[in-house]
Amino acid sequence: MHGGAITLAEKFSKLDFCPDLILATDMLNLSSFLALTREKTAGIPTALYFHENQLTYPWSPIDRDIKNNRDHHYSFINYISAYLADKVFFNSGYHKDIFLKDLTRFLKMFPDNQGLKTVDVIRKKSYVLHLGVDLAKLSRNKPKPVKNKKPLILWNHRWEHDKNPEDFVNALILLKKKKIDFEVAFLGECFNKVPETFLKAKKELKASIVHFGYAEDQAEYINWLWKADIIPVTSHHDFFGESIVQAVHCECIPLLPNRLSYPEIIPIKQYPDNFYTDQEDLIRKLEDLILNLDSCPSPKESVTRFDWSNIISKYNKKLDGFKNPSSF
Repeated sequence: MHGGAITLAEKFSKLDFCPDLILATDMLNLSSFLALTREKTAGIPTALYFHENQLTYPWSPIDRDIKNNRDHHYSFINYISAYLADKVFFNSGYHKDIFLKDLTRFLKMFPDNQGLKTVDVIRKKSYVLHLGVDLAKLSRNKPKPVKNKKPLILWNHRWEHDKNPEDFVNALILLKKKKIDFEVAFLGECFNKVPETFLKAKKELKASIVHFGYAEDQAEYINWLWKADIIPVTSHHDFFGESIVQAVHCECIPLLPNRLSYPEIIPIKQYPDNFYTDQEDLIRKLEDLILNLDSCPSPKESVTRFDWSNIISKYNKKLDGFKNPSSF
């Protein structure tokens, strides 16, 4: 987030054309980029897409930036980039609301000239553009159906603290002690050392684990999505939930906390049985799901709207809105 604007500005300045629009992600310091390219970008409109943000993203307790009091600077980069952009897009309504709500709290930390009115400026030019997902590719690579001997539970997220693997693993260990029979596949990427929770799972759930680690290639990952039966989610953080959309499209039944972006991605009023309120409710509903898997309908149809074939027209409309403001 510090050096990216410099690198991209250098590459942009060498291009022999000027685009109609600059679409940046939240990881770019847009103000620095535009300052470094001002001779070329002065008349080009800009849009910022928030896939995540540094203001409400949960920090790891061991992150060095917190110890060095650098954590607020990343939030300021997001803030000034959003204030500067002509339009701001978020990958979910939940994300948009929580960012704008917390932005006021963030600005109030400053001793003077807090700029609280800028929050309304950003709000008026903010819109929701849900993430597009290549679900058609998952369908094209669907393997031949094979019924599992035991219900297969799936973890397909990053192996990081914000995904809250502790509650996931503890729920499975408790069910195993109750003699509830299942198998579990732990997919997902681990960027540093393997968290203790997953080592605990490897030990306590050894007899039930059918896969443990990053899928070697996309074909293997897709195969596990179609093979899995249940995806219990315990995350503390999720601005959208792409891995969940993928699994649900592959007919994996979700069990989601009734918070974050999930009631928006899987309509909670239409599928109330796919949500839980706390850890006790998760364990109770997961047990029931394992024992009565065949009687549980899949909410697959609820996520088809995120396939690029269905969502690309919304992107086109919003981006064309820079030429035709009535589109917004």
